[in-house]
This record gives sequence, structure tokens and C-alpha cells, in this order.
Amino acid sequence: MAIVYDKEKSFFSIETQNTKYVFQVVEEEFLVHLYYGDKRGEVPEHKSKIVDFAPYYEKSRFNFLPDAYMQEYVGFDSGDLRTCSLRVKNADGNAVTVLKYRGYQVLEGRINLQGLPYAEGNETTETLEITLVDEHTKLEVKIYYTVFAKEDVISRYVRVTNYGEEAVTIEKCMSLLLDLPKDNYDMISFYGRNNRERQYQRNPLFVGQHNVYSRRGASSHEFNPFVILCDRETTQTEGDAYGFNFVFSGNFLDEVEVDALGKTRVQIGLGSENFNWLLEAGESFVSPEAVMSYSSEGLGKMTRNFHTFIREHILPEEPFTNRPVVLNTWEACFFDIDEDVMEKFAKAAAESGIDMLVMDDGWFGARNNDKAGLGDWYPNPNKFKNGLKSFVDKMKSYGLKFGIWVEPEMVNPDSDLYRTHPEWCIECPGREKMLSRDQWVLDMSNPEVIAYLKDMFTKTFAGIEIDYFKWDMNRHLCQVGSNYLPKERQGETAYRHILGVYELLEWFHKQFPNAMIETCSGGGGRYDLGMMKYGTMIWTSDMTDPHRRIRIQYSSMMGYPASTMSCHVSDHKACEDARELKYRCEVALGGALGYELHLPKSSEAMKERVKAQIASYRKYEDLILRGEYYSILNPYETNYSAYYYTNEDKDRILLSFLQDAPEERKEVVLSVIEAIESALYVDEISGKKFTGKELREGITVQSDDSSNNSRMWYLVKTHE
Repeated sequence: MAIVYDKEKSFFSIETQNTKYVFQVVEEEFLVHLYYGDKRGEVPEHKSKIVDFAPYYEKSRFNFLPDAYMQEYVGFDSGDLRTCSLRVKNADGNAVTVLKYRGYQVLEGRINLQGLPYAEGNETTETLEITLVDEHTKLEVKIYYTVFAKEDVISRYVRVTNYGEEAVTIEKCMSLLLDLPKDNYDMISFYGRNNRERQYQRNPLFVGQHNVYSRRGASSHEFNPFVILCDRETTQTEGDAYGFNFVFSGNFLDEVEVDALGKTRVQIGLGSENFNWLLEAGESFVSPEAVMSYSSEGLGKMTRNFHTFIREHILPEEPFTNRPVVLNTWEACFFDIDEDVMEKFAKAAAESGIDMLVMDDGWFGARNNDKAGLGDWYPNPNKFKNGLKSFVDKMKSYGLKFGIWVEPEMVNPDSDLYRTHPEWCIECPGREKMLSRDQWVLDMSNPEVIAYLKDMFTKTFAGIEIDYFKWDMNRHLCQVGSNYLPKERQGETAYRHILGVYELLEWFHKQFPNAMIETCSGGGGRYDLGMMKYGTMIWTSDMTDPHRRIRIQYSSMMGYPASTMSCHVSDHKACEDARELKYRCEVALGGALGYELHLPKSSEAMKERVKAQIASYRKYEDLILRGEYYSILNPYETNYSAYYYTNEDKDRILLSFLQDAPEERKEVVLSVIEAIESALYVDEISGKKFTGKELREGITVQSDDSSNNSRMWYLVKTHE
């Protein structure tokens, strides 16, 4: 069993393949965290201590000092004066919440979260349920630890139930708390903006708080919810690394607090600044799920833990045997599309070996620019004179799959929908509404809005075989209020909005079971585990310049597998140069390959090169989408990105070297440490042979003064 309770010592022990997590019940009612780390590590004993100015209960005295010990879940103003896990405004007006242990049970599998994305369990999954109670307010908190042993991942969430006689308001609800016994960690986090998402930063912690967050109604371009704590000396292959993430797509708070006693607290969940929830007597609230993983073998092992976990337990099933290589019309045409234009693209795509043609924005309503039409999800009759079905059938006659762009959560002021239902927007009545990108946000907490969208998309796509939806979301939430919710529940608007988004995404899966969904938010503005539960992949960034993409893709891969990254080759003029096309493709081969080229205007030679690129991609696509990832060079610390994918048997290796900027010529050594030392490999790209020992010692590659220097090796074990 992964979960064991030692009754004699009052210990709970959770074990995965390589890790162990231990906490103890002290004084029969308080949870004290003892250890999270390598399975072989020694678990320290709980010892009484004296700390000046630390509050304590007279009966337990120094055997339980809430402010001095590591804990499992902490109520506000409970004697622990560090950041809290749960803040509830009680019926008597204060927010004191004191949680005491009342029991446990071990469950086979897991409890599914209704209305929320979550990690799917399997036959080996187990869950520990811990019950805590505030005796004064009759508030019950159940903490759930779900164990994914093979991937060294533990997930956490809570269920809060009001057994009191009056309503209370949840003002902060964190899904995960982990107290660590040291303070000398580095924190790795990922900041940015539109076109510069998930920029890597690694900084030493100091006493105080170090938070990343979103107040934007989406996980956002500005901060990603994935964070890492590691020892100062931790590298890709050595040292302790703890990774944390949130299975949610809206506002979040990742808190890291270092206290003066030399301990570090990590929390992930719903922060008080942009969340509250009215909990009536007898009602329950379930938080979104958070996940954590530990590695004693450096950042690389932690990364691979998350990659496997996400592929096995988060991502939906692939709807196709092979992931289609798409040609998207956006960068080539923007809104200037119609049936004749699209037919030219279909012909060129078929000639170039493309699998799927995706018609981006501009196909519906009065959508000739970004100022009109959002919300009017019917085909523009001037662009598709014989209707959408006739048009899609024509596209498929070229042997292509067909995809289409939608942005269900948004509305333009200049639209039939807004003119009919202006009250369906997120707004604070009495205040002047603020535009962003000429859009307002539909209030997805309102069931009438969800019903309208389901009805509209049902009618528009009736009888049409859509293979792919690109689901976009191009502005964030501000001045958040709902005309649907009563005034005492206005603080729930942003959270309920995301629940509505999830409901519609789930409906799309059921309504169009054979279609894949690629999610997008101005590029990578909702690049999170919540979206990955519904979308096969995510448009990684609107930035398709390969030099910018190198960094975005490197940091994205630290927490998310390559199969989630939609990576396109763009700029058909630049790509007429064979070396430029090669470089852009080899950058895009960091994830799922696609194109944004104006193929109808491209030369025949360029089309042939694209066709050859796709044929090569098919040989090692499985390594990229499902293989193990190893990083060699960090482009934030060097002028290069270098990494490889390999299969479990290590008999196939795809190695990539990408130079980020021109420099004087010099040698760079790439060590492939996972190569089988005694084996012989042949590079199927160049024909050159390498022994496994040579690969482990390192391949030497030359940098140069060009702006598009790249190399790839497809190394296959041979029996010669």
C-alpha cells in the first residue's frame, strides 16, 4: 500500500516509487509535518521546543507550538502567525479558524471533482482523507492526498463543509500546504507577458514572502502557476528539487514564505485578494486540485515526473492515431478569408504533405476585423455562399482534416449578441465598462449564457465533421461583477466564470467526440493543467519568431510535456531561404509541429522542403510527443538550447542543438548521458556512427556567426 497509518506512533506515511511523505498526529488533535523527500531518507522525530512569543495551548504547552512547527493545513489566526491555508469570516464576525484532527480513511482510487478538472486515477491510485474540525464554528475540512506512485506525484485538495447554523464566507482556500525544514532554497518561477510567456527566473529565497499569482481571471501570461524550489547547488542531474502546480485556469496564488526560524512554507490555491465564497449552512466547497513532486536527482527527474504524470493522468485521449500536422491561416491571412482563399490553401496544403487545414478568425458573423462579430457564431454568408457544410466538404475532398477557430467566452460591442443581451457581460453596474482588444467578456457564471452558446454551436456545426477546434480567449477580466449573481455572491464571479468555461469545454468533448481541441489565450495566457484536461495541446505563444520561441519552449518544458506545446513554422518570405526554413522547423520540433505559412504564395521548392520536413517528423514524432526529455543547455544561461528525447529502451535518441544569437565560432560539447555505453548508434540524418561511450562523453558541435545555426541528430541503435 502507498498509504500507511502507524497507530502506535500516530504516523501517516505516503510512499511513491522514490519518495516518502510523513506527518504525525500530536496531542491527539494537531497535525505536524515531519518529512517529504527521498524514500531512503531518515524521518526526524517530533521534539518539544520552546520559542519566545509563540502562542500555545496550556494543555499541550510546548509540545505543539502552531507558529514554530511544520504543519499540514492551517486556519487563520490559529496561533500560527505565518501565512494561513484557510480564512473564513465566521458568523460572529471574526475569521479565527482552529482546525483539529478528528479521523482518517484510506480510499481505493480517488474522488472525482464535479465541475473541476482533475488528475484521473488508475488501478494503483490511492487517496488518504484526513478530517479536521473547528469545534466552535462547526466547520469541517477534509484534506485529500491522492497518490500517483509511479510518477512520484501527490495531489492535494480540500472539501470545506459548514455544519454550523449560519452562513460563513470563505475568503482564502489553499489546496496545498508544504512546510520544509530549511530556508536556503532557490525558487524557479516563470513570468512574462503576451508574446513573452513563461520566462525563466531562478532566485535565492530570503526571509519574507515570495509570491506568484494571477488576478486576471486566467492563469495569465504574467505568471504561470508552476513553481520549483531547489537547493542552491541543484542541477539538471543532481540535488533536491520540489515542483508544484495547480489544476486550475483562473485566479491563483502560489505563496512561498521563509520564516525567521529557518523554515519554508509553500502553498498553492485560491488567494483572498480575488476570491470569496458564501457557504450556507449545510453546504460544501471543494477547492481545485494542486500537485507536487519531489526528486533527489535534480531538476531533470522532477521535470520527467510531471511530464509522465500529465500525459498519463491529465491530458485527454488523442483523437487521432497520429497528431495531425496543421496549416493555420492566421499569420498568412488574418481576417481576409473566404471559400476561394481557403480552397487555395487546401490545394497547397495537400501538395505539401499537411494533414489538417485550420481556418482561423474571420469566418463568422460580421467578422472582417477584430471590432465586430464575436458572439455571432454563424458563418458569414458573403464568405461561404453555399453554407459551411458545403465548404468543409470541399476542404476534405483534398484529403485533409479540417479545423476551425472559436472564441466562445468573448463578445464585441458590435455584435447581434451584445445588442440583444448587453446584460450578459461581466461588469459592475453603474461603472463605465472597460474594453480590451475591443472585447467584453461574457459572464460564464450565467447558465443562460452557457445555454445560448451550446445552442448556437449545435446549430452552426450540425452535420459538419469538424476535426479540430482552436479555442481562443483574448482578454482578461477586470471590474469583475455579474448581473446574474446576487450581491452577496459577487465575489464568486471570477471563480464561477471558470467553472462555466469548464462546463462548455466538457460539452464540446461530448458534442464533438472525434475532434481535438487546442486551447489558446492570446497565445500562452492560459497554459495550465486545467486547460490541458480538455485540450490536447495549447498554442504556446503568439510569438513565432524562433529565437524568442527557444526560450519560451525551454521554460515551458520544465513543467509541461512537449505534447502540450503547439509549435509552428512561420513567415513564408523568410522560409524561402532553405537554411532559415530548416532552423525554424528544428525550433518547432521541440513540440507538436505545425505551420503558419502562406503556402499558396510559396515556391514549389519550399513546398517540397515542407513535405520532406513532415516526412522526417513522422519518423521520430513519438519521441517528441511521448518520449523522455533531457535538457543539456539552458538558453537563459548560455547562447544555446540543447536537449534530447529518448524512448524507454534508450535505443532511439533525438538530439537538438539551437544557437540563439550569432557569436564567434567555437566548439560546444553535448553530452548524451542516457545513451547505452556499450551500444553503437547511427545518425539517420547524417549517416555518421557513434558509440554510446562517445555520446556520453559528448558530441562536439560548432557555433558560428549566423542567426540560424541549428543541428539535429536522430540516433538509432544498430546491431552492426
